[in-house]
Amino acid sequence: MSNLHPTVSRVTDRIIERSRDSRRRYLELMDAEGERHADRNVALPCSNLAHGFAAMEQDKASIATRRGPNIGVITAYNDTISAHQPYGAYPPQMKVWAREVGATCQVAGSTPAMCDGVTQGTDGMELSLFSRDVIALSTTVGLSHAMYDSVAMLGICDKIVPGLLIGGLRFGWLPTVFIPSGPMPSGIANKEKQRVRQLYAEGKASRAELLDSEAKSYHSPGTCTFYGTANSNQMMMELMGLHMPGAAFVNPGTPLRQALTRAAVHRLAAITRDGNDYRPLSRCVDEKAVVNAAVGLLATGGSTNHAIHIPAFARAAGVIIDWNDLDELSQAVPLLARVYPNGAGDVNHFHAAGGIGFVIGELLDAGLAHRDIVTVGGDDLGAYAQEPWLDGEALAWRDAGPSGDEEMLRPVANPFMADGGMRLVEGNLGRATFKTSAVDPDRWTIEAPCRIFERQEDVAHAFTAGELDRDVVVVMRFQGPRANGMPELHKLTPVLGVLQDRGYRVALVTDGRMSGASGKVPAAIHVSPEALGGGPLAYLRDGDVVRLCATRGEVSTTADFTGREPASMREVELGTGRELYGMFRVGADEAEKGGSAMLALGGL
Repeated sequence: MSNLHPTVSRVTDRIIERSRDSRRRYLELMDAEGERHADRNVALPCSNLAHGFAAMEQDKASIATRRGPNIGVITAYNDTISAHQPYGAYPPQMKVWAREVGATCQVAGSTPAMCDGVTQGTDGMELSLFSRDVIALSTTVGLSHAMYDSVAMLGICDKIVPGLLIGGLRFGWLPTVFIPSGPMPSGIANKEKQRVRQLYAEGKASRAELLDSEAKSYHSPGTCTFYGTANSNQMMMELMGLHMPGAAFVNPGTPLRQALTRAAVHRLAAITRDGNDYRPLSRCVDEKAVVNAAVGLLATGGSTNHAIHIPAFARAAGVIIDWNDLDELSQAVPLLARVYPNGAGDVNHFHAAGGIGFVIGELLDAGLAHRDIVTVGGDDLGAYAQEPWLDGEALAWRDAGPSGDEEMLRPVANPFMADGGMRLVEGNLGRATFKTSAVDPDRWTIEAPCRIFERQEDVAHAFTAGELDRDVVVVMRFQGPRANGMPELHKLTPVLGVLQDRGYRVALVTDGRMSGASGKVPAAIHVSPEALGGGPLAYLRDGDVVRLCATRGEVSTTADFTGREPASMREVELGTGRELYGMFRVGADEAEKGGSAMLALGGL
C-alpha cells in the first residue's frame, strides 16, 4: 500500500521477519491438512460418515453425496451470558438459510462460555483466562469430525472470541465467519451506574439500591454496552475482516441483525474450497490482519486484555507479536473514539455516530491499517468502511459518512489523543501495560509508598479501616497466570476511584488483569515476570516507594532488593473447580506471550 504509515509499515515488516519460520510451518501444515480433508467422502470411511449425518433428516442425502457445502457451527450459546442468549435460536434459522443456496448446516460442537461480569470478584474469576484455552480445545473437538467445508463461529464475549479463533486457526484450511448477536439497547446512563457503585463502596448506598442500578444497566439479551473486552472483540473481528461488514454493533432481534446472519451463512457457502472464491481462515489471519487488530484496539481505546489475547491468537497462526510492537504502534495511532469507560456514551452511541465503518475508513485513508488483507466479506478491508442497512427487505451497504458526534468519534485530523493510549512501562519491577486513554494526563505519573496485598478482599478491608487514606501505590501480587490464573481485579476499581476522588494520588501495580473497564485509576497491569517464581514484585515490601510513569514508560522502585528473600505465595485455594486447573497454571507462559499453557506446551 503506497500510503502506509511508516511506523505501521516498519512494525509489520518486523513481525513478518520475526515470524518467517513459524508462519511458514503453519501454512505448510494448513495446506497439507486442507488437501487431506478436501473430500470427506474420501477422508472418512462410510461408517464414520454415516454417523456424522445420521441425525440430519432432510439434509442427509446432500451431506452424503457432497451435493453442496456443509457448514459446521461452533456455538457458545448459554442463557447466563446475555450476549450469547440470542444464539439459541440461530442454528435452526441457519439451516434454512443454508438450504436457500444449496448448502447444509449442522452444529459441530459447543464450547463453554463464562461471563466475567458474573464471576467478577469471585472464585470463579480464577478460571476466566484459562477458559480461553478450554474454549479453543472444545472448538478443535467439534471440528475434528472432519464433516465441514466452512465454519460459523457463534461467540462474542471476553475469552470466547480469542478461544474460538485459536481453535479455528488450527483448522485454518476451512473458511470461517464470526457471527455476533449485537449489543443490548442502552440502559441507565453510565455516569449514574458509576455514581451508585462508588456510593456503595463508601457505605452510602444499600445493596438493594446497587442491584437496582446494575439491573437497569444490564437488562436484556445482547452484549453489555460498555467498551470492554467483549465489544473490543467485535471491533477486532471487523478490522481483521472476519465478520460480514458492519455486523458488530447491530442490536439483537432486529431485521438488520437477522439479515446480516443470513448473509453470513450464504457467504460461508460461497467461499469454500470447491468454489472459485476460496478464503481459508489461515490466509485471512496473517501478519497484516494481526497488525490491523492492534491498530483498531489502539484507535478505539479498547480492552487491555487484548495485550494478552492478540499475542495468543497470532501465535496460533504462526505470527509473533509482542508488547514492543503494540507500544510502537500506539505512538503512531491516534485515539479516535471515547466510549465508556473512556467517555460518556456506550457502544450504541458509538455505532449511531458512525461506528466501526467510520473508524476503518479513517484508518485506511491515513495509511494506518492494511487495506490489502483477505477478508470474508469483500475484496479487501475497504468493504468494512461501510455500514449495513436494509433497502426495503434487501441487505445493502453504504458509506459510513462523517462522525455524527465528535464528543464520541473523531477523524484522524482531529483525534482525542495523538496516540493510541496503551503504553509499555518497564523498569526494575518488570514489564507491564498502562492504558492511558482512560486516565487524566495529570495522573500519568504517580510516585508513592506501596501497600502490598494478595487478596482483593484485603484491599477493601484496609480501605474501610482508613488505612489507604493517603498517597499510595496498591500492589496486588501473586495474580499472574501461574499463581492463580490471572483474574481481573475490578473489585478494586470503586475503592481506588473513591481514594482518587478524595484527592489522593493512587495507582495500582499488579501481575493480574483489569481489562477494558479499568477506568480512571492509573494502573500497571500484567506485570511480567509475575511474582510467583521470583519476579520483582515478590521482593517488594510495604512502604517501598514505587514510581509509575506512562510518559517515560517506567514502573520501578527505589528500594534495594539486595539480601531480600522473595515473599512466598499463600497456598493455592481449592473449590469452584480451581483444583482441576493445576496443569494450566503450571504450564502457563508469561502474559506477553498470551498467558497460555496450551500454546506453550503445544510447541506454538
